[in-house]
Amino acid sequence: MTAPASRHQMAFVFDLDGTLVDSVYQHVLAWREALEIEGIELAVWRIHRKIGMSGGLFTNMLLRETGADFSAKRIERLQRLHADAYTRVAKQIRPLPGAQPLLATLTETGIPWAIATSGRFETARPVLDTLGIDLDRVPVVTRDQVRFAKPDPDLFLAAAERLGVDATTVSVVGDAVWDMLAARRARSLGIGLLSGGYGMEELERAGAYRVYEDPADLLQHLDEVGGRRSRD
Repeated sequence: MTAPASRHQMAFVFDLDGTLVDSVYQHVLAWREALEIEGIELAVWRIHRKIGMSGGLFTNMLLRETGADFSAKRIERLQRLHADAYTRVAKQIRPLPGAQPLLATLTETGIPWAIATSGRFETARPVLDTLGIDLDRVPVVTRDQVRFAKPDPDLFLAAAERLGVDATTVSVVGDAVWDMLAARRARSLGIGLLSGGYGMEELERAGAYRVYEDPADLLQHLDEVGGRRSRD
């Protein structure tokens, strides 16, 4: 359970896919399947570069790159095809190394934390269950709950509000440039992880002030980002 927070207490907000769970490439392949069903050919690497955006912005950009028609009905159909394909493999997805110990350490040390994801609740729920997240005790903000997703700051601002802290005291942990851009717009600090496939320089250029390999690496260096134990 996250601890009660004051407005000026530091807190962490975590992205989900590629940050806490090893699910980026499942999303990539689910999008490829959806696009192929719609008769749209696009290289996998191009799809990967868009993972982490909101689904609507993601499909708009992909379809714009291909020159295809991207009517509202087609976007909705693509999103449904993606959700169906992703749901079929969701049970194969596992937490990234160190993810659960990292969250447990923050809880034990009284540092508030939340999860904010560009995914909709329907696709996020299976991996939240895999992580062992108690939705009655941990604030989780999904795409369904905000007007705009990343790279807009709405998800992270909503998570800070749910935690009862000011966004300027939050450290946002994410694996994509879209996380870092959204963190900057929320006036939060960005911490990048390499576990989603982006490089260190890309994350730093987008605003990350520290970059680690994965949650396990972040846990080993938690003191560097202000996550001090109560005795420190």
